[in-house]
Amino acid sequence: MERKEYTYTEKKDTRSGFGDGLTELGKNNENVVALCADLTGSLKMNDFKNNHPERFFQVGIAEANMMGLAAGLTIGGKIPFTGTFANFSTGRVYDQIRQSIAYSHKNVKICASHAGLTLGEDGATHQILEDIGMMKMLPGMTVINPCDYNQTKLAAIALGDHVGPAYLRFGRPKWPIFTPENAKFQIGKGIKFLDGNDISIFATGHMLWQALEAEKILFSLGVSCEVINIHTIKPLDEKIILESIKKTKCAISCEEHNIIGGLGESISRLISEKHPIPFKVIGVNDSFGESGKPLDLLEKYNLNPESIKEAALEVIDKK
Repeated sequence: MERKEYTYTEKKDTRSGFGDGLTELGKNNENVVALCADLTGSLKMNDFKNNHPERFFQVGIAEANMMGLAAGLTIGGKIPFTGTFANFSTGRVYDQIRQSIAYSHKNVKICASHAGLTLGEDGATHQILEDIGMMKMLPGMTVINPCDYNQTKLAAIALGDHVGPAYLRFGRPKWPIFTPENAKFQIGKGIKFLDGNDISIFATGHMLWQALEAEKILFSLGVSCEVINIHTIKPLDEKIILESIKKTKCAISCEEHNIIGGLGESISRLISEKHPIPFKVIGVNDSFGESGKPLDLLEKYNLNPESIKEAALEVIDKK
């Protein structure tokens, strides 16, 4: 694969990608229904609500009830998409998800906005950094964390055909759009953005853009990076990861999540079992977040391109 310099001409929040994907699904599949816990505007669900009022359910600030309603709707053949903030989509309702959705493998799509540090000024009480770990530990749960507006829209649409419980994680801030709107999106299949020989960089969510920015710095230093987007954290695309690390012989992972329980931990398990190499996880180091501007927080918690560059050079030295 020839090296490509990734740029962008527009920024748009990934939550809008979800809203637009849901709108398209609603036009094409009458079994798709939507539920929201008093955050219709924040989840960008207004278009679906306006176009299909008979298929939209505003449950109010009652997230646990929303999960129960969603589980029940699947029994009649409906495909429910629930919408609220990531903190309320997981931490507040984990019991209901486990017992009513995951345990009986209900076809519910749990759609979670405002995830990670980039929620920004709302602070630690809303910036959940544990949700990927919580959801991936549930048997049968699919976990998807797309990287930009276009990929989030495609992921939402793909979930319309996916059978089984799924967690779709996205964010609040305007973020670079750098993937094609008509790109192929397949649940459970990673995407190679750049081919390289010196190090593998696996990134998910907003951190893919940060990884691509870090790659530019590393390229200027003569380092050849293989950059791979792991948008589906569960099921993990083991094939693309193992093929890459067998070539580069070292790797890092990047995520806007606690280093405990997230993407990096899944990759660590795979590497330790099947092909041990030097490896480092870039994420929040077992702490809560705080209030601040999204980019300032990524800088403070070492989720910026410079920190990724330093981590890459560190693992390369260990080869």
